[in-house]
Amino acid sequence: MQISHLDHLVIPVSDIEQSVEFYVKYLGMAVKRSESGRVSLHFGEQKINLHTAGWDFWLKAKIHLAGTADLCFIIEEPVSDVQSALETQGLNIIEGPVRREGAVGDMTSIYFRDPDGNLIELANYI
Repeated sequence: MQISHLDHLVIPVSDIEQSVEFYVKYLGMAVKRSESGRVSLHFGEQKINLHTAGWDFWLKAKIHLAGTADLCFIIEEPVSDVQSALETQGLNIIEGPVRREGAVGDMTSIYFRDPDGNLIELANYI
């Protein structure tokens, strides 16, 4: 078997609407709502499904807590430009720009937290 790419991931959140507002406002993701009421965030060819932490569904991670994710997104714009724009909008950058090792090489990254405390990294490959 050879895995080609990640289709989606699930983030447990304390408040779905607050998370939607954050990811749409700061990261420009598109929100989709299914007929069954599920909410997902879309970017590129991937999506993030948002589930309420502790969601009562049998098929989920064994530990399902808000604020336990650590996500890195590769962006097209220079990290320094995005950092300035995010800070202008009132977002607190907690680290960066700093050099990090990504999946396919070195990158420059900035870090901040979403409303649940998940660590969000935005990066450019060098």
